[in-house]
Amino acid sequence: MMLVLLSMFLVLQYSSYVYSLDRSYCAAKTKPSVYKDGEMVVAAFFPLFTIILDSMAEDPRNMTYYIQLNSKNYQIVLAMVFAIEEINQNPHLLPNVSLGYDIYNVLFTEWWTLDRCITWLSGPKKYVPNYTCRREMKSVAVLTGVSGIISSHIATLLELYKYPQLAIGSFDLNLNNHDQFPDLYQMASKDTSLPHGIVSLLNYFHWNWVGLIVSEGQKGVEIISDLGAEMDKNRICVDFVEMLPVSEVSYLASRQLIPTRLLKSSANVIIAYGDSDFLRGFLFYLKHSLVTMKVWIMNSEWDVFLHSKHFILQSFHGSLIFTHHHKEISDFKNFIQTVHPSKYPEDFYLTRFWFYFFNCSFADDDCNTLENCVPNVSLLESPKNSFDVVMSEYAYNTYNAVYAVAHSLHEMLFHQVEVKPIRKAEDLIFSSWQLHPFLKNMQFTNPAGEQVILDEKMKLNADYDILNYWNFPEGLGLKVKVGQFSPYGPLGQQLSLSEDMIEWATEIAEIPQSVCSESCGPGFRKSLPEGSVACCFVCTPCPENEISNETDMDQCVKCPDHQYVNTERNHCLEKSMAFLDYDDPLGIGLSCTALCFSALSALVLGIFVKKQDTPIVKANNRTLSYILLITLNFCFLCSFLFIGHPNTATCILQQTTFGVLFTVAVSTVLAKTITVVLAYKVTAPGRRIRWLLVTRAPNFIVPICTLIQIILCGVWLGKSPPFIDTDALSEHEHIIVLCNKGSVTAFYCMLGYLGALALGSFIVAFLARNLPDTFNEAKFLTFSMLVFCSVWVTFLPVYHSTKGKVMVAVEVFSILASSAGLLGCIFAPKCYIILLRPQRNSIQGLRDKIHYRYKA
Repeated sequence: MMLVLLSMFLVLQYSSYVYSLDRSYCAAKTKPSVYKDGEMVVAAFFPLFTIILDSMAEDPRNMTYYIQLNSKNYQIVLAMVFAIEEINQNPHLLPNVSLGYDIYNVLFTEWWTLDRCITWLSGPKKYVPNYTCRREMKSVAVLTGVSGIISSHIATLLELYKYPQLAIGSFDLNLNNHDQFPDLYQMASKDTSLPHGIVSLLNYFHWNWVGLIVSEGQKGVEIISDLGAEMDKNRICVDFVEMLPVSEVSYLASRQLIPTRLLKSSANVIIAYGDSDFLRGFLFYLKHSLVTMKVWIMNSEWDVFLHSKHFILQSFHGSLIFTHHHKEISDFKNFIQTVHPSKYPEDFYLTRFWFYFFNCSFADDDCNTLENCVPNVSLLESPKNSFDVVMSEYAYNTYNAVYAVAHSLHEMLFHQVEVKPIRKAEDLIFSSWQLHPFLKNMQFTNPAGEQVILDEKMKLNADYDILNYWNFPEGLGLKVKVGQFSPYGPLGQQLSLSEDMIEWATEIAEIPQSVCSESCGPGFRKSLPEGSVACCFVCTPCPENEISNETDMDQCVKCPDHQYVNTERNHCLEKSMAFLDYDDPLGIGLSCTALCFSALSALVLGIFVKKQDTPIVKANNRTLSYILLITLNFCFLCSFLFIGHPNTATCILQQTTFGVLFTVAVSTVLAKTITVVLAYKVTAPGRRIRWLLVTRAPNFIVPICTLIQIILCGVWLGKSPPFIDTDALSEHEHIIVLCNKGSVTAFYCMLGYLGALALGSFIVAFLARNLPDTFNEAKFLTFSMLVFCSVWVTFLPVYHSTKGKVMVAVEVFSILASSAGLLGCIFAPKCYIILLRPQRNSIQGLRDKIHYRYKA
């Protein structure tokens, strides 16, 4: 009973709101609009008026109801009339049959919808379910929409009568249930690719922090699932999800709970995803909430409120709307220009539009007769841009639905003629349910050149136009196409956008940003605090030797071994080759030092050769002195094997030459030390080892010791010889070119043998240091071996603690220092006597020294 009274109240409010004439008389004359023109009738159930609940009261009992003309939905009616007139004028489609139409206004209540359906089935005079007062029922199909709820209510009733029902609203998965709605066909394309289109738009503007508002129920859950999965693939996070009820009253009851999350959200992009029923309810919340500085992404034309005079000016300015792309019907604009109440006198609603738009008055005795109208006007000239000549998505679906019915009728009648010849059109007798087999498989090309498919299994995903909404006062708005999305485009080119055409939300001059965290620039990586979503991160500098050269990188990348990180840690630079070069100051210094010592050793050798017959040169085996001086000269020169760019030859010669030369030098020192000891032993009374000195046995020490070292080096070179290698890790900006020793064991065997030989020489020299000797050779040998061993004992830890060219320089320095120690300690005193004290380097001087020693 309450529903009945509410509907009656709505009708009265409609009359009082729209008209300014005698309310009681015109309200009494108001009746459903029924058009009959032709033999085959298409019935249409559309909401031609919009219910508006306008109240600031918290108590729903204080709400005020209004009914407002909806020009957008009336465009659907005109699209249907336009299609029917085109078909009736087409001699090739239904040549012997004309189409007519019945139009019924339904409001958004179940009671009103069912009332209109029963009125259509029973007749306007008798309200008897399952009984008709009409003499002949010529309706072949029913068009419903734009609401999915309206379509489902009508489908539940019409299922009993098997009437074909074509829904013109957005594709609804709930209506796709053939068990529940076996006789319903949806004209809209599938929206399967819409989540991908929305996410592509978000990626284009680098928006990864959004809010989501959807309707309650199964459809809302599916939307969240599909859109959420697509967002997860692209690392887009949702700040909040609001599932709102479709009911207007529910909106008013909960409207204070919604702004808290919406207005306080840091997300500047809000996705409103729902059908016309949801949007209609959403209006009643938004009327009381000024939402600015937000970018809205919508999945519908939102005509329910975008052209409403009650719409708040700044709320949706700059919104982006995804609408199904379709070709324009070129003749539709011409048709709109010809529409006039005089042309369609039975059109109750067209008369009301004319009265409302052009300030006409009604005749005193008839509410359908207009007087005092502005002459020569059309709907194109309606004020406030209230009527759009461009077909909306729903009008285009209606246009296709009429053609689908016509093509199905054509095929069905053609099939009947083939089965049984028909003489007259009046002989065509069929039931509406016979149209189903033809509708189910219907495919045709409409006059605009686009293919229309009714079978949902064969339906293609829709292409989308992206519209930018510009809002103006008093409900005046403009929708500008700024882009397009096609799921069939090449990967990466599915979205095309004219960024410079977009008018953003109020007070936003540039492209708005919607991120939870500011981007991490090059040199940083994203670090996710515990408990945070992927989009809310902190920026952490890249670790050492790692870079990030893009924004928002999850992980830093290591530079290759041949490259190093710059100070900003956003680029890898090529490392330069590093080795002990002759151009390097260190290399120059060592080279000059080696040359000087080599020249000095050659000078000493020359002195000794020139003074070879003097006692000091003959002392302690002149031959061993020559060998030692020549060897030391080569020891100084072998330093050049370590300086310059290494190659295979220098790598092989470096350590082996060093080992053999120093073995010769140390073994020579050992031989000279043993010579001193033997010389003392021979001069002692009763000794029988004179033959060792006479046979020059100490001279064999040098070749024997050297041969052992040569054998060790030969085994080393044969098993695992040194080779050229690079070290890219030891130094930050350089790749060290070095000689790899090959077998480390062989290297340390060679070095250990040399160390043992040097230690033996030092011990023998130390034990013989106090032996009487004319020129004190034993003490000099002891001191030289002490310097030699000190240098190489110090060398080992320093060598292993350095890298690169410094390590090579340490070895070169040790070679030069140890060689210089032998040269200086052994030969410097002798050169002093030869050059500065020549009187001591004579027989008389030798006798005086011996006499002085014994006298003392």
